[in-house]
Amino acid sequence: MYHLYFGLTEPAFSIAVNPKYLYMSEQHKEALAHLVYGVQSGGFVLLSGEVGTGKTTIVRCLLQQLPPETKVAFILNPMADVISLLSTICEELNISADKSSVMSIKSLMDSIQAKLLKNHAKGKRSVLLIDEAQLLSVEVLEQIRLLTNLESDTEKLLQIILVGQPEINDLLSQPRLRQLSQRITARFHIQPLSLHETENYIDHRLKIAGKSDNRIIFPKTIIKKIYKFSGGIPRLINILCERALIGAYGQNKIEIDPKIFNRAISEVGGTKSQIQPVSYKKALIGIALSLALLTFFIFALMLLDNKNEDSGNASTNEQAQNTILEKNTTEILSNKPATTSPNNSSFLDQKSKYSYLFSNSAALSALFKYHDVLYDDEKHPCWQTERHKLSCSKEKISTWEELISINRPVILSLLTEEKTMRYVVLVGAGKDDISVLDERNSVVTLRQSEIVQMWNGSVTFVWRKPNGYTRPLSLSDQSPIVQWTAEKFALIDGQAQPITNAEFTKRLETRVKIFQDSTNLTPDGIIGQRTLMKLNERVGLAKTLIDGDNSPNGNR
Repeated sequence: MYHLYFGLTEPAFSIAVNPKYLYMSEQHKEALAHLVYGVQSGGFVLLSGEVGTGKTTIVRCLLQQLPPETKVAFILNPMADVISLLSTICEELNISADKSSVMSIKSLMDSIQAKLLKNHAKGKRSVLLIDEAQLLSVEVLEQIRLLTNLESDTEKLLQIILVGQPEINDLLSQPRLRQLSQRITARFHIQPLSLHETENYIDHRLKIAGKSDNRIIFPKTIIKKIYKFSGGIPRLINILCERALIGAYGQNKIEIDPKIFNRAISEVGGTKSQIQPVSYKKALIGIALSLALLTFFIFALMLLDNKNEDSGNASTNEQAQNTILEKNTTEILSNKPATTSPNNSSFLDQKSKYSYLFSNSAALSALFKYHDVLYDDEKHPCWQTERHKLSCSKEKISTWEELISINRPVILSLLTEEKTMRYVVLVGAGKDDISVLDERNSVVTLRQSEIVQMWNGSVTFVWRKPNGYTRPLSLSDQSPIVQWTAEKFALIDGQAQPITNAEFTKRLETRVKIFQDSTNLTPDGIIGQRTLMKLNERVGLAKTLIDGDNSPNGNR
C-alpha cells in the first residue's frame, strides 16, 4: 500500500465522502452554519457550488451533528415526478402508506402531514434534505414549495435544505418559481479554494492520514501547479494528489517533483474536462437543436412514404392493420403469444414490456430460481435462503455505479408510469444495455435508461454468506470467519498456510486493506459483507452479473 511508504495510516486523498477529512475553510464554516441555522430555525436553505467543491461532505458533516431526535429524509437521487418524491419521503421517514388505496398526491401528502404532526408533538424535528437539486423538475420544485405550507400554529413542520450545482440558481430564477425562491430564508454558494487554502487543504488531509509535522511531501512549487490545474476544486486536488503519490511511490521518491507531477497531469488530464459543469442554457440549446433535426428527419420520411404509397392500397392496409390490432389485443389480454408479423412489432413491444415487470413475490421467485433455490414460502421468502447457505439482503443504494459494484443479480423496485410499484430482476449490465429476466426466466435485453428512470434506489439480492457470519469483524476479533478469510487469501496468494487462524491479526488487517483497495472498496481493514462478497467473487463462489452488452439478443 503506497500510503504506508509515506508514513500515512490510510489514503489521504480518496474522493469518497468522509466527514473527518472535511477542511473547514472560512466559507465551509459559513456554509455549515447556514445548514445548522436552517434545521434549528425551521427555515428553507439553499446550498450551491461547483462540482467537487465539498457540498456533499458538508451535508454529511451536518448529519453527524444533528440531535438524535431529528428525523431526516435524505434524498440522493432527485425524483423525476411528484409521486416519486412524495413516496421517497414516506420511505425515508418510515411512513406507512395505505396499500388498500390508490397512490395519489393527496393521500401521500396527508400521510406526510400526519407523521410530521406526530414528530412535532414528540419534540422531534423533521428535515427534508435533497442533494443534486439542480436535476429536479419544475413540477417537483413546486411540490416542495407546497411542503413548506405544512405547519403547526407556531412553526413549520418540515425544514427543507436543497443542495445543488450553480444551475439550481438559474432554475429558481424562473418567473414560475418565484414563490418558491421567495421562501428560501438562507442561501450560500461555495467558491473554489484559494492558493493559500489549497496549500492548507493538502496539508490538512495529509495530517489527518497520519503525516508528521516535519515531513514535506508536496513542495510549495508543486502546490502552485496543483492549484493552477485544479482551479481550487477539492475533488480535482484529490485526484491529482493521489496520482502523484502513487507515481512517487513507484519511483521510490519521498516527495513530489516536477517530473512526477507532469506524469500525474498526463494520467488525469481527461478528468478535469469531465468534471467541469455544463452550462444549463447551453444544454437546453443543444437539446432544442437535436429535437429540431429529429423533427425535420421524421417529417422528410413521412413525405417520402406518402409519395411512394399507392392510394388504392390505403383502405386495404388500414383494414389489415385493424385486423392485426383486434387480434393482437385479444391475444395480449388473454396472455397468449401474439402472431409474429412485420406490422405488429409495437404490440410485441407492448407485451414484452409487461413480461419482465413482476410483483414482489414473483420477482423473488424468479431471482431464487435463477440461483437454483426453491421458492415455497411467500410469507417469509428470504428465510429459505439460509437452507442453501445464502443470505438475503435488502438495501437502499445511492447510485447506479454502486449497484453495479455489488455485482450480483438483484431485484430493483420501480415506480411505473401508472404510479404502481413493480419489480424487475437484473442479471446483467453493460455500458448502455442491461439484462433482465422475463416471466419465462429467459434473459432479455433492455436499454439501461428504461429502468434507471423508474428505479427508486431499493434493491434485494442474495449472496453466499460464510457459515457463522453474523457481524463485521475487525482487529483483535476471534471468529471462524477470520480463519475462513485467511484461508481464502492463502488460496488467492498461492500460499501453503494462511497468515492467521481464528484471531484477527495486524497482518490480516493489512492484507484485507490491500484487497479492499484493489476491488474499489473502502480500505478500512474490516471484514464485512461487501468484503466477503468480493472474496467470494475472487475464488469463484459467486453468481455475478453477466456483461449486458454481450448478453443474448432480446426485447429492447
